[in-house]
Amino acid sequence: MNIALIAHDTKKELMVQFCIAYCGILSKHRLCATGTTGKMVAEATGLSIQRYLSGSQGGDQQIAARISCNEIDLLLFFRDPISAKPHEPNQANLMRLCDVHNIPVATNIATAEALIHSLERGDLDWRDIVNPTRTR
Repeated sequence: MNIALIAHDTKKELMVQFCIAYCGILSKHRLCATGTTGKMVAEATGLSIQRYLSGSQGGDQQIAARISCNEIDLLLFFRDPISAKPHEPNQANLMRLCDVHNIPVATNIATAEALIHSLERGDLDWRDIVNPTRTR
């Protein structure tokens, strides 16, 4: 599966810790991330991660484009719901695209853990049935 990682500044360390904890599962999949998040996770885990621009420079839009082309299967997006972000409209668009394309999204660690365990069990393969022509 193709998994995208995005984390607001205040949630980057949480994303790193999550990826360390689930490195064994994540290593079996293709990962991409916005710039700084991808750099931090790769340095901490040794995972191979395709890095895009930072979110504020359009990295979230690059991931959104991949979602639009059915090239992302799962999004882990650790958001800070308290602090306003200057590029918040882009993030709203990202969430809308996930809804349009039926992409599972975790915006917090509890949901991320539920999805990662489902991924490990093979429960997320339903997309092959819904869209057998999607790219993997």
